Amino acid sequence: MKFMHLGDLHLGKSLGEFDLTKDQEYLLNQLLEIIEEQAVDAVLIAGDVYDKSIPSEAATRMLNYFLSKLAEKKIYVYMVSGNHDSDERLNYGSELFEKNHIFISTKYDGKLHKQTLKIRDEEVVIYLLPFVKASQVKHHLPEAKIESYEDAIRAILEQEEIDKTRINVLVAHQFVMGKSFDPELGGSESLGTQNVGLVEKIGYDCFDGFDYVALGHIHSPQQMGRKEVRYSGSPLKYSLSEVNNQKSVPIITMEVKGKVDVELIPIQPLRDVRHIKGTMKELLDQQEVTATEDFIYATLTDEEIISDVMGIFQQVYPNTVKIDYDNSHTREMEQIDISKIAENRSFEELIGDFYRQVYSCEIGEEEMDVMRTVAREAGVLYEAD
Repeated sequence: MKFMHLGDLHLGKSLGEFDLTKDQEYLLNQLLEIIEEQAVDAVLIAGDVYDKSIPSEAATRMLNYFLSKLAEKKIYVYMVSGNHDSDERLNYGSELFEKNHIFISTKYDGKLHKQTLKIRDEEVVIYLLPFVKASQVKHHLPEAKIESYEDAIRAILEQEEIDKTRINVLVAHQFVMGKSFDPELGGSESLGTQNVGLVEKIGYDCFDGFDYVALGHIHSPQQMGRKEVRYSGSPLKYSLSEVNNQKSVPIITMEVKGKVDVELIPIQPLRDVRHIKGTMKELLDQQEVTATEDFIYATLTDEEIISDVMGIFQQVYPNTVKIDYDNSHTREMEQIDISKIAENRSFEELIGDFYRQVYSCEIGEEEMDVMRTVAREAGVLYEAD
């Protein structure tokens, strides 16, 4: 039995000011071709299907197209929601979808939903774990001792009494780590953000009862602890931090209990994301310029700031996303201890300086009160201040 493992499609996403609809449509058609070539039986989609909780019309159209093509080919689909998805919107029409073998789980309701897939003489039990918070688990399992995020996930799994004699697959959108290391991060999912935090870490050994764990949430493709616990990674590069990623899609072959084969099929994007570095003259030298339609992040080493640099670059690379500098001035700035700037200065003095820099005038008392309120809510200003 063959599975395709997808995650973090982020349909409807843009890169800077550039719309990625054509790139994502190209990707989905490429995935359909791989499914045909590899004779895939089922597709596992591990969350962050959409980029926003209220997806665009283009995003919903793309998902509808992709699922319709899979239904036509009689491919089974098992999909969970991620932290970017809206439970209600992704789940809309799920009962109708099930008639076409498309199974969607978007919200934990006290039970880990599962489906048994039987093709030919092979049988696999597929469990669906959407993105879930510890507070949700506590609500549904009040008797469980839950003091951490990992406790919550273990409590969910222990409820199921998983039959380890069968072939079990889990589709999940969570932040899973190794015993002594974190996953290599990329894209929007990074430590310290709202989406992935230290308290959300889950040890990969939570999933020892599963023959394969199809993970979503981290954009860099990688295995966690063992090759059968894997992040597919986002199929497209969505940020500068992903420029060196070789994007691929895992094809999972399972024949008998305990035997899992993972093959990574490379994905070729319509337009790549590249980082180029050098002087303006070097980077725009006609003999060096290649693939001008790619999305470009440029780092200039020129000592002087160049006027209308984006306009000049976009004449050669029309899809230039961002330009920054790496020279003696920027390196000097990096050495400045920012904490010293605020030393022995009041909140009002710092905000006043900032306001003068931006607006070239003094901040009013009413506006200062607004800034104080915002700072208190953010936890950076206390009443004593």
